[in-house]
Amino acid sequence: MPNITLDMIDRKILDAVQIDGRITNQELADQIGLSPSPCLRRVRQLEAQGVIARYVALANPEALGLNVTAFVRVRLDQQDDRHLDAFEAAVSSFPEVMECYLMTGEADYQLRILVRSLTEFEDFLRHRLTRVPGVANVTTSFALRPVIYKTALPTLDPLET
Repeated sequence: MPNITLDMIDRKILDAVQIDGRITNQELADQIGLSPSPCLRRVRQLEAQGVIARYVALANPEALGLNVTAFVRVRLDQQDDRHLDAFEAAVSSFPEVMECYLMTGEADYQLRILVRSLTEFEDFLRHRLTRVPGVANVTTSFALRPVIYKTALPTLDPLET
């Protein structure tokens, strides 16, 4: 995707819809200082450009009983495309995997896992993750509590602050 240049109005729109994806066009227009028609055109343009990828509702993990967050580093026994693709396909099917990153350094992948309990994590680890072909080593750290958790991406240009 090409790097898209955003002006201050686009950034205000992004900031507002990242905080409240259900904001009405009228409320958004009032908040950013545009009339409704140009505001809606700008939102539609940001959607068409792929800047706004989708709208979602953020569920509270604790309300769903998902009280354990684990960060898992995985090293594969081979790092060729076939093994990487196979691992990525396998972990994509696990609902507990909230994020998965291909990494540099000592681990090939970093996963963020959400589960209800340590027992559930042990079951996931022993019966699913370590059974993915090619997994050579797994190291886990458990989060004690979130300090910063953001879903809104920064929109300000660092040169403008």
